[in-house]
Amino acid sequence: MLDRTVYVDNAATTKLDEAVLKDMLPYFTEIYGNPSSLHSTGVEALKVLTKAREDIAEALNCEAKEIYFTSGGTEADNWAVRGAAYARMKKGKHIITSAIEHHAVHHPLKILEKEGFEVTYLPVYENGIVRVEDVKRLIRDDTILVTIMLANNEIGTIQPIKEIAEITREKGILLHTDAVQAVGQIPVDIKDLNVDLMSFTAHKLYGPKGIGALFIRNGVVINRFMEGGAQERNRRAGTENIAGAVGFASAVKRAVASLEENSAKLTKMRDRLIKTVLTTIPYTRLNGDAEKRLPGNANFSIEYIEGESILLMLDLNKISASSGSACTSGSLDPSHVLLALGLSHEVAHGSLRISLGHNNTEEDIDYILEVLPKITKTLRNMSPLWEKVEKREN
Repeated sequence: MLDRTVYVDNAATTKLDEAVLKDMLPYFTEIYGNPSSLHSTGVEALKVLTKAREDIAEALNCEAKEIYFTSGGTEADNWAVRGAAYARMKKGKHIITSAIEHHAVHHPLKILEKEGFEVTYLPVYENGIVRVEDVKRLIRDDTILVTIMLANNEIGTIQPIKEIAEITREKGILLHTDAVQAVGQIPVDIKDLNVDLMSFTAHKLYGPKGIGALFIRNGVVINRFMEGGAQERNRRAGTENIAGAVGFASAVKRAVASLEENSAKLTKMRDRLIKTVLTTIPYTRLNGDAEKRLPGNANFSIEYIEGESILLMLDLNKISASSGSACTSGSLDPSHVLLALGLSHEVAHGSLRISLGHNNTEEDIDYILEVLPKITKTLRNMSPLWEKVEKREN
């Protein structure tokens, strides 16, 4: 057993980069003013906040005034969905989304449905990707918003957002994309994507927790989400998190600068992991598209085993992985994402998500490939369902 933990749950959160922490530290104790204050301490903080906004905008190719800081990706998603719906409800109450969105999008949509909005949930088929022709076919005269994620948090599939934007822009319909998993993992150029609203957050790319952002394209009107002061140009109340914004900007810049190198490294490790697991452990399948997926994502269904049992035994062997979204780890229900792929409840319960990050090494992959087959064999030997499979094969 290794004398350290192999952390492969980077889709849940990433380790704060030490260089990012160093950039943040002065803004806890030295430059700590409220950027809304008129005195010089506040003005100094405002300059720092403005620079952070400019750096993020430059890295993602948009204007600084289109970036609005939030407390994280969940708030950004909630604000985008509900803010857009309420602002446009006089034009219509129909919204299109996909069946595999994060709960930060699905749950506010459920609230809107109770308030009289109608939501159409796009299928994703077996590969976990929506079809552009389905979006085009399902748009109605009263459709006001399409919200589809750029990359899925469980199965890592990358959606055709740029192609969908061509349709929504032509129809005058707002397009929001949840890019929480995408920024820092794949190239994200906001102008090229042509979206109206985009959510993203710092802690998925080696930045701090508690800070995220919503991109709102110039000219797009959505309702305020937080009531209170006039911060964020009177669109999101609450004293800004200066140290968090500095860390966010530092993390985004570093992620974008090293994107090509990290992507190549993660893809190589991911592909070796997937190929070896599928060829050495029987009754195992890869969930999501084999090609159009995030560089660090590998999501398996390992039949005849409960996902939680795998995770516990991996943890005993110092491997930190997950079975799906960390935000639903307390739920006993199978993943709605895996069910949307057409998997049965039994197979969906046996899922394992391994999400690699830039701190992982080939040695980590070697260790996972050494431990996982042994755990699978042990757990299956305890399963009455597996006993039936073996008898059938013999």
